[in-house]
Amino acid sequence: MDGVHNRRARPTLRVLREDLTSDWDSALPRRALADERLSDLHPLSELPHPIVAKAMESFGPDNDNDNYVGPIGGSTRLPLLEIKQSQWRGGVWIDSETGVCWLLVAGLAKGNHEDRDDFYKQVARADKRGSVDHLLPNDADVRLLKQETAARLRTEWELEAQRTVLDALRSVHSGGEYRARVHHPIPGVGDLAHVNFSVEAVREDDYRADEITVEITPEPRFAASDLLWQLTIRILISIDPPEQGWDRYGDIYSNIADPGAWAKRREALATLVAAGDLALSEPGSMSHYTHREHLAGKTINGEAVRALCGPFFVPRQDHHSLPLCPKCAERYAAL
Repeated sequence: MDGVHNRRARPTLRVLREDLTSDWDSALPRRALADERLSDLHPLSELPHPIVAKAMESFGPDNDNDNYVGPIGGSTRLPLLEIKQSQWRGGVWIDSETGVCWLLVAGLAKGNHEDRDDFYKQVARADKRGSVDHLLPNDADVRLLKQETAARLRTEWELEAQRTVLDALRSVHSGGEYRARVHHPIPGVGDLAHVNFSVEAVREDDYRADEITVEITPEPRFAASDLLWQLTIRILISIDPPEQGWDRYGDIYSNIADPGAWAKRREALATLVAAGDLALSEPGSMSHYTHREHLAGKTINGEAVRALCGPFFVPRQDHHSLPLCPKCAERYAAL
């Protein structure tokens, strides 16, 4: 995943555990570290500590805007760039392979730089001993970076898919067709699927509705991928949550709404897109019958199952508290 990581400065776990023992704006990161809940630290570059905030401010996405004091003279074995925030000092190293900036060492300036615990004294001692390798990111640091990058790419991808839905609704909310391509979340992989949106405005004497159809055609190599289902859920949520309210036939999904409903949804979606927020799923209003063997693992993993009445849904609610789907009940009785 090299080349897709955000370069902005981030602390190593060693810095968080050993160097930043005070001045936290919140106790939550220290608790997460103590409990080994490392995923709760994402994103590391935004943790609430003065020198972490200064590192991110000084080394952002664009290296042309890097702002630091200069090289730390006492570090000859490892090129460290100095940052300052009040009494705090930090040394940032730029990984030439990935471009990621790492806050490798931090401490306080003490005793006019004569105190043994002074930041610069500690850096010089480590350099003199040659014990600088332990400062570099370890496997756990790299693993967290990859997880954070994957989460960021996933969110950006879902936001782009949501923008695609908004473009479609702007074009077809009152009738017509709109075709779009959705790329794979990893840059350079290519297209994941093609999506065709169509709306038919039915205006008959005894029936008035806007019928919407979404056809998702995957690239052959991604036909069975989890990403395809994630894309499907994101599209359906963006148009009309809850997603289990849609009818499905193969990879074609359809829904019916009152006249003008898709125009209203277009405006609501535009607000979410402008704010950079993802539309949220809504819990279903009825319980459904599905095959017993499907439920346990799907509930734990957050995967979808197919209801007896046809739609797919993620079983995450207490079904005893919901009324039974009449279509499921009818088909179950027929069995």
